[in-house]
Amino acid sequence: MANPITITTAPCCWGVDDVKNPHLPPWEKVLDEAQVAGFGGLELGPYGYLPLDLGLVSEALNQRGLKVVAGTIFDDLVSPSNRDNLLRQTEEICALITRLPKPETHPGQRYAAPFLTVMDWGHEERDYAAGHSDRAPRLDDVAWDAMVENIRAVATLARDTYGVRATIHPHAGGYIEFADELKRIVDDVPAELAGLCLDTGHMAYSGMDPVATLRRYWDRVDYIHFKDIDSGTYREVMGERIRFFDACAKGVMCPIGRGSIDYPAIRTLLTELDYSGYITIEQERDPRNTGSILEDLAASRSFLARTGF
Repeated sequence: MANPITITTAPCCWGVDDVKNPHLPPWEKVLDEAQVAGFGGLELGPYGYLPLDLGLVSEALNQRGLKVVAGTIFDDLVSPSNRDNLLRQTEEICALITRLPKPETHPGQRYAAPFLTVMDWGHEERDYAAGHSDRAPRLDDVAWDAMVENIRAVATLARDTYGVRATIHPHAGGYIEFADELKRIVDDVPAELAGLCLDTGHMAYSGMDPVATLRRYWDRVDYIHFKDIDSGTYREVMGERIRFFDACAKGVMCPIGRGSIDYPAIRTLLTELDYSGYITIEQERDPRNTGSILEDLAASRSFLARTGF
């Protein structure tokens, strides 16, 4: 890569997606293993996983030489009644991440980290239709406009009060997943308010070509997630009625380089387009299946290094 790239990770590699899951590992273990795996940074994870205690988290990060590169809103973005909850999360997350040790800003990086990734989640009818654009229900205009207003409110608060760049993350099983929804949200939320965090795994899971989609929306891409998809497991789960994270528990996400996504082509594209900044590698899994996490992260990092990242 011509420009500097920092590869980071996220708690979802340890199965941390639903903070109510009783099987989640202690947050200190995630930080320990992120350090052992050689990462200099990671995401905060879902709201409520890492404590919102500035002193405690700062000390834990400093002891391990880690930086937090993004916070996460992973919640119902559609319901108007959830607005106050979304804004409270935005306040608390941004108040923390902007006071933690600051990640480096690389030459050529559009916006400084930490970011606030914003994802819609929590709708059973879409969760069971993850990856199936043909059968996934779409929001009507009233509900879509309500979601847009919630996203605008979150992004405005993050930007104007904390100087944090919100990045909208299309996510399998949410109401921003498929190509038509990505185009619509880009049209409806202006660039000065929010960018995109495009995730190679979610794009592929949802039937989009990661290379073509990154190129199409490049002027809005501020932050990137990498993951990979096991093609055999993907074919299997696409033939089932299954929730997205249940598909992940079956191993649909695999170490980068062992799946179907064309990372040499992505590297060529990012080099051509002069991307600079942070790329977070992820591999969602059942939190009870973390025995191979360090091996999987090492495999992903080794493959990316050989590919030129």
